[in-house]
Amino acid sequence: MAQSTLPAGDAGAYTGVLVLADGTVFKGRGIGAVGDSVGEVCFNTSMTGYQEILTDPSYAGQIITFTFPHIGNTGANPEDIETVTPAARGLILRADVTDPSNWRATRHLDDWLKSYGLVGLAGVDTRRLTRRIRDLGAPNGVVAHAPDGKFDLDALVAKAKGWPGLEGMDLAKDVSCRQTYGWNEGAWTLGAGYATQENPRFHVVAIDFGAKRNILRCLAAAGCKVTVVPGTATVEDVMRHKPDGVFLSNGPGDPAATGEYAVPTIKGLLDTGLPMFGICLGHQMLSLALGAKTKKMPLGHRGANHPVKDLASGRVEITSQNHGFVVMEETLPADAEVTHVSLFDGTNEGIRLKNKPVFSVQYHPEASPGPQDSHYLFDRFVALMDGKQPA
Repeated sequence: MAQSTLPAGDAGAYTGVLVLADGTVFKGRGIGAVGDSVGEVCFNTSMTGYQEILTDPSYAGQIITFTFPHIGNTGANPEDIETVTPAARGLILRADVTDPSNWRATRHLDDWLKSYGLVGLAGVDTRRLTRRIRDLGAPNGVVAHAPDGKFDLDALVAKAKGWPGLEGMDLAKDVSCRQTYGWNEGAWTLGAGYATQENPRFHVVAIDFGAKRNILRCLAAAGCKVTVVPGTATVEDVMRHKPDGVFLSNGPGDPAATGEYAVPTIKGLLDTGLPMFGICLGHQMLSLALGAKTKKMPLGHRGANHPVKDLASGRVEITSQNHGFVVMEETLPADAEVTHVSLFDGTNEGIRLKNKPVFSVQYHPEASPGPQDSHYLFDRFVALMDGKQPA
């Protein structure tokens, strides 16, 4: 039997619910599309960039709880997206979405959500929900929106219980591109929009496990021609483009599941000696290819305020993060040097190989949204391709 977090008899005032697999029910006001959606319920602490967060392919299979209460007040626009079709399953908000108050807005967030079939819930005590996730881990849940306020709570609980969860799930195949394409769009500037890279110095092949557009833009802005290939690409698929370097993108799901087809390719590419740079899932894929192991985190890291220490320089970067799995540092081989660690929980945030021009980080240095402390990593990748950065 589902247990409501609100008193009995108030159902008529509510048009949306979040139902967790343990029977807990959070009631509120439905926003976005009508219907229901099941996924893992996580939280993100970012104060900005909700449109980028909702379109980040790394959120496939997840319902996002925003801890910042005022989400949607700057509206939505066609530029601030990380992929054409959002992969997130839904969203949970504290405050109702207000009318847009930003000169770049072209539509109301509620209208934007409806256009993509995203189900949302507003009016929820997100502090209580966040504490519940922190104490017990990220649960499976169903977010539902019905204008008449009628919900079969027991059926929704059963749906949440029946969802298998992210562990063991390969979601990269759902968000990766289906065919190879070129990318030359660079960074956005006020008054000019997105730049075009017309004089690249190097050619990078990016393996797409769920790549964010702003990561590709950072590669282009750093002087790279970018060719994007599907996550299922083979060594031959990559090498036929004669790249100067290989990039391993971010993405969703369990890295061990994606690694079934990605790890053999990465192992083969390591043998070529080409410079290689991985981000997030790409970092985990690289680690698996080196013989390390990954595990699911109880909460994960999701936000734009995560402190990470560069062990070589002692410098602390404030980073943007979105991951629910982590590399088990003790399983890394001797030729892999740990370069970055989280100052929140001490988990691994980066590695480099001692004998090859290869490195990776767990966080999102493109900063979309978030601080730009880590943009130097794209320059480091270019320096490796230029032969000016030591292996």
